[in-house]
Amino acid sequence: MESQQACGPGRVPGSMIWSMRVKTSVTIDERVLKAIDKTVTRTRSRSRVIEDAAREFLARRARATREGRDLAILNESADGLNREMDDVLAYQADV
Repeated sequence: MESQQACGPGRVPGSMIWSMRVKTSVTIDERVLKAIDKTVTRTRSRSRVIEDAAREFLARRARATREGRDLAILNESADGLNREMDDVLAYQADV
């Protein structure tokens, strides 16, 4: 229970929403760093900006992966569904 309080309300330890902070070092293009620094405020550090950008990137990749799986499922079923639709349309009266 104590660890959940440390996370804050609505945050789950070990999830992408909350985890222990770890100090790291990265090499980044100087122009990118200058652009990041322009977004830094008193309440939003460089680390926070980079972390938020990484979270958005990871969320987009996860979404693209899910959408790719969904598309593959639809494509596997497409021929059968199209044949079924052709069959249904064959029963419609010409207007």
